Amino acid sequence: MDKKLNILFVVSESTPYAKSGGLADVAASLPLALAKRGHKVMVVMPYYASIAPDLVRSEETPFSMNVWMGDCEEWCLVHPKGINKNLNYYFIDFQKYFFREGYYHNNAMQDYPDNPSRFAFLSQAALYLCKTKQIRVDVVHAHDWQTSAAMAYLKTHHQNCAFLGHAAGMLTIHNIGYQGKYPRDSYSYLGFREQDFNPRIFEDYGDINLLKGGIHFADIVNTVSPSYANETLNPAFSYGLDPFLRLKGDRYIGILNGADYEEWDPAADPLIVKKYGIKNMNGKAACKLALQQRMNLYQQEYIPIIGMVSRMAEQKGHYQLRECIEAIVNNMQVQFAILGSGDKELEHYFGALPEKYPGLIGAYIGYDNALAHQIEAGSDFFLMPSLYEPCGLNQIYSLRYGTLPIVRATGGLDDTVEQYVESDGSGTGFKYYDATPRAIYDTVGWAVSTYYDRREHYAAMQRRAMKQNFSWEESTNLYETVYQRAIKVANREN
Repeated sequence: MDKKLNILFVVSESTPYAKSGGLADVAASLPLALAKRGHKVMVVMPYYASIAPDLVRSEETPFSMNVWMGDCEEWCLVHPKGINKNLNYYFIDFQKYFFREGYYHNNAMQDYPDNPSRFAFLSQAALYLCKTKQIRVDVVHAHDWQTSAAMAYLKTHHQNCAFLGHAAGMLTIHNIGYQGKYPRDSYSYLGFREQDFNPRIFEDYGDINLLKGGIHFADIVNTVSPSYANETLNPAFSYGLDPFLRLKGDRYIGILNGADYEEWDPAADPLIVKKYGIKNMNGKAACKLALQQRMNLYQQEYIPIIGMVSRMAEQKGHYQLRECIEAIVNNMQVQFAILGSGDKELEHYFGALPEKYPGLIGAYIGYDNALAHQIEAGSDFFLMPSLYEPCGLNQIYSLRYGTLPIVRATGGLDDTVEQYVESDGSGTGFKYYDATPRAIYDTVGWAVSTYYDRREHYAAMQRRAMKQNFSWEESTNLYETVYQRAIKVANREN
């Protein structure tokens, strides 16, 4: 792209500062990829209590800024941090909203009731930042319900602003299951127009639906894989928003997330015991032994390990897995290495399995980045039994590590994993379609039998998997094209 753009990212999380899911990875990788191509990128996010001050500290001086909400004026502190000449982060320091134990909910997993106010303030603050710093913006890129209010503010509050008035609005949906639905008590604080509280825009059976409003006002809406875009046009996957997505027509598309191969590459990974690559796989055996030691599994090279790194939630298929995992270890020669946290019932169940099946199942409840890398490198298979998966990144990492994915064929999992064909040994993983415990059991059995009985197929699939390339380069190309489309749409409307 010849024309370089000024792009404002408004996000609720970004690695390495704050992460609860894949949004944080995209919010870090995509701005960096765009900046490398010469675009000027600003990333605005909250300064959460959990962010270490050293991560935010820079030579630039924090400054105060006023933000007009619907019924009052708020003041916050902004911490600027330059990453490189084209990429700058701005952390919104507003302790009333962001100095808490969790990003979206407390430790009891209860949503903060003032979440609409918290994240609408973030969205409005990001736009006021451009006015305060007098930065002309070509595209405002919001992400998920948390910052979808930026689309409404852009089109209704700042349309006459010299710095924002001609900017296009783009909204990325990372998971349509989370929509920001809350009672309308905060509507006056949010400052949206009264006529916009209707079933076509913000109103959802008497409540506010922030994502729904963002979809309405955005010039372009996308989600994070082509298959998930198609699925969310179906009522079974859209959680009620399919009619509003269909109204966008060709302005609703899917762009597959990219993988950060600078972090996830076994040939250069500093977190694994021995590096390896497609030309020399010897290091993978050492990684497997180290993983068995770390997870207290029997140290036997011939037994395949099935790895899992996932949020423990219904969406991720853990309830279906709970119904069949014991049958798997009782009937197959296989081990599990599980890392994750989330639903307390699931944490309790999976956390107790190592005591019940010593040497066969290892589980770490929580998150450990080094262990996540070690599971990718040391496992033979990687299981993702998701009921739905907008994109998924771990299956992409697994391919690069020669750890064959076992996945349900949904969303990005279906887009990135090629089904194994037993007649000729082609494919890069094992897919199933029915969201049932039986389908998980049978597909794991198919993968394990391939590991034991068709070793030449397994080895060929490993090599094929490691050659797959899902870098940010192609995805960034698509985002650049879509930004230009969004600008044309916005100019027509202006």
